[in-house]
Amino acid sequence: MKSYISLLTFCFLSIVSYGQIKESQTIDSIFIEWDQADVPGCALGVIKNGELVYSKGYGIGDLEHDIKITPSSVFYIGSVSKQFVTFSILLLEEQGKLDLDDEIQKYLPDFPEYNSPLTIRHFIHHTSGVRDYLTLMYLKGRNYLDNTDEDEVYELIKRQEELNFTPGEKYLYSNSCYFMLAMIIEKAAGQSLKEFAHKNIFQPLGMRNTLFYDDNTDLIRNRVFSYRKREKEGYDNLIMRFDLVGSGGVYSSIEDLFLWDQNFYDNKLGKGGQDIIEKMHIEGLLNNGESSGYAFALHKDIYKGLKTVSHGGSLAGYRAQLMRFPEEQLSIIILANRGDANPTAKSFQIADILLYDKFIDPSLKENNSETQIATNQEPEFTLNQLVGNYEIQVGAQLEISIKNDSLNVLQSWNKSTYKIVNTTGNTYEITNDPSIQFVFSELKKDETQILTVFQEGNETTCKRKESTDLSKLDTEDYTGQFYSKELDATYLLFKEGETLKIKIANYEAQELVIYGKDIFTTDGDLVRFHRSNGKIEGFELDAGRVTNLKFEKK
Repeated sequence: MKSYISLLTFCFLSIVSYGQIKESQTIDSIFIEWDQADVPGCALGVIKNGELVYSKGYGIGDLEHDIKITPSSVFYIGSVSKQFVTFSILLLEEQGKLDLDDEIQKYLPDFPEYNSPLTIRHFIHHTSGVRDYLTLMYLKGRNYLDNTDEDEVYELIKRQEELNFTPGEKYLYSNSCYFMLAMIIEKAAGQSLKEFAHKNIFQPLGMRNTLFYDDNTDLIRNRVFSYRKREKEGYDNLIMRFDLVGSGGVYSSIEDLFLWDQNFYDNKLGKGGQDIIEKMHIEGLLNNGESSGYAFALHKDIYKGLKTVSHGGSLAGYRAQLMRFPEEQLSIIILANRGDANPTAKSFQIADILLYDKFIDPSLKENNSETQIATNQEPEFTLNQLVGNYEIQVGAQLEISIKNDSLNVLQSWNKSTYKIVNTTGNTYEITNDPSIQFVFSELKKDETQILTVFQEGNETTCKRKESTDLSKLDTEDYTGQFYSKELDATYLLFKEGETLKIKIANYEAQELVIYGKDIFTTDGDLVRFHRSNGKIEGFELDAGRVTNLKFEKK
């Protein structure tokens, strides 16, 4: 009997943790808060030299039934799904069924024509200017957790009278593009994206628990549910009936994504060979010849001197990251089921453990660009000299303050706050997140004028925002009902005491914060009013992936 129990224990452990590496305990410590019997968590996979050398589940996948997370657990992977869309597009190109420079209307003839042509290539690299449908749905008052009809979404996208910008002018992420790429695949292939990907990708690679989920009545074995942490204690179950594909839609597991990851080193799909893999890594070009910084649903970056290829994903309480260090043949996959997870940061923490001896010279480890190092040649500034508001763009700023003798950052667009600590010179980092650096420079009038943020190979320069006197502004001018033809929605602006608020559909009213004359911000969005003969006639709304959305006063 004793030997029988031991055998059961051994079998159970083999499900929970495949493989063992000497760094396993250090890696486990990163997830210690999630490795409990009553909280959501994640599944982890570490791939090295073609083998899944370490995989493990931390926490619970179904809190109602106490089902633990394992490497076999199936998660929604959000925008990590997009690379299966682009691979499908390239397979269809290989089959001669489409061309990347085909205009969208060849497959979707009812899609509106704008001032410049829109091509499949624009859609792949997020250079189309087409407004993001998830943002539009939110602005219309729809909850993404609810079931949404494909035709409704497509009609909303077509209803937009203008683009965010001229196609090819810049990069701006748009889920609408990949939603419509799924429609284009169906037209070109003569079958749904779900069917095409199953036949041409998932089945040949042996990914038995991976699918594009386009019908929310279908069952998914070993599915993990997603959760949001409550303010005090416990978790909300974010039950999702969302089943649109293209922008997302894939459910998968660590074990299946291991097979997908390895196909990048030795492609077995389509005609075989690495030509299609090389195409997956080609970044799109803007009209000015510069890179868009986005390949075929893959981000190529440098981390501490090492090349990375990655993509993240999120929806509801699901969070995902698939990060590859191709020259080291190391990949890290994290699939989480809690909305407060940051799998990208944790992936970098694991890389710090496994690749420490491969990083660039130790003196440069904290600063992974020459620009950062040069910036740090200035004398070290005091905390008081750093305090102030630094503008990323009109309406969005980082507010730097001192709290408990440390620097605190408030992101104006989402009210997120966090502490940053000094690492070297005038460089600061979020504790336990070396993927982002904050570098202060240009001291004038005893205040730094520039804050440069480095994140995953990207550099953002933020200038100190000068304060303006808006005390005489009469907020009563801005009240009333405002209608958007493109959303077919009416917003109510009203005063509550001395506070100006905006009411969108059945959402709780949000405060409009004065940013400048006729310019307000709300929850990260920018509202710019326009006048005629001194009277408010309407406003334009910039909401991240949707810009210049027009509202007229009723």
